[in-house]
Amino acid sequence: PQVQQLGIAQNVEHARLGKQTLVGQPMTLSRTPSSLRSATPEHGEHSDEILKELGYDPAAIQRLREGNII
Repeated sequence: PQVQQLGIAQNVEHARLGKQTLVGQPMTLSRTPSSLRSATPEHGEHSDEILKELGYDPAAIQRLREGNII
């Protein structure tokens, strides 16, 4: 109830779970307010993007998948 009263609870849409209410930032800054833009990612959802940024090519990423490393 306190989280709701303070306006910290925020709704986000999760691709698999639907609407979720999460706890946002516990403080409000007038010049730089925060907001939740998305729900938490699924396990491994961003693995390919992160590995590409680290220099892995598609073949190397595939080998990691085949070895059950990612």
